[in-house]
Amino acid sequence: MRRIIDFSKYSSIKIGTPIEVEVIEKKRDIDDGFLIGGANNLLVSPTPPKLYMLSKKFDYIVLEDDLLKIGGATKSGRIFSFCKKYDIGGLEFLGKLPGTLGGLVKMNAGMKEYEVFNTLVEVELDSTTKTKEQIDFGYRYTDIDSTIYGATFKVKKGFDYFSLEEFTKMRANQPKEPSFGSAFKNPNGDYAGRLIEEVGLKGYKKGGAMWSTVHANFLVNVDNASYDDAKWLLDEAEKRVFEEFGIKLEKEVIVL
Repeated sequence: MRRIIDFSKYSSIKIGTPIEVEVIEKKRDIDDGFLIGGANNLLVSPTPPKLYMLSKKFDYIVLEDDLLKIGGATKSGRIFSFCKKYDIGGLEFLGKLPGTLGGLVKMNAGMKEYEVFNTLVEVELDSTTKTKEQIDFGYRYTDIDSTIYGATFKVKKGFDYFSLEEFTKMRANQPKEPSFGSAFKNPNGDYAGRLIEEVGLKGYKKGGAMWSTVHANFLVNVDNASYDDAKWLLDEAEKRVFEEFGIKLEKEVIVL
């Protein structure tokens, strides 16, 4: 089964063109293309590799005793609402992070010290299941190189409304325009936003894309930005920061 996805509407940055995507109905290994998930940190070119997405079969949440089983295609908002309804703690930050479960696990998404792997038990991959202890993970990183079809979490009773309030405050100073979220990971001991601002790119515009005036590590779509606009700004930030500070910024954005 195939779908036409218009990335100017589907992706969080609202950049792209209509592209055919193959829908995966059953578990299989993907070695000839890329799984798009919710396209929250993707910049998709007009000529990307073969693209895939998980079908609704992998959009589920099941509570079994002290375990929470979630499908790879399940959106963060649905997970957040379920945890709030059933008084489950540990994943409150998902209310402020867009994405699908697969992408959130793959990048160990989180806010500050709160992250997916804090309560993760195991991950269901194409041909095997790996426990948390079998996965190398860290700040916005895992070594998972297979498709994530689902994951299991330890249930922590007690939804934390205080933490939710803190997460809401963290998001208050972020731009409202379409974006990828953070474009670059923070290098050790520093902040990508500070470095981008220091090299004169905060508020810098190329076509319809701009480094936000609110937070310099957010590349925003202010006027029907194109792939070329956004790609140029990402490359320019890397170039200037390396030339000025000798620091190689690492993208959170995936460019296809």
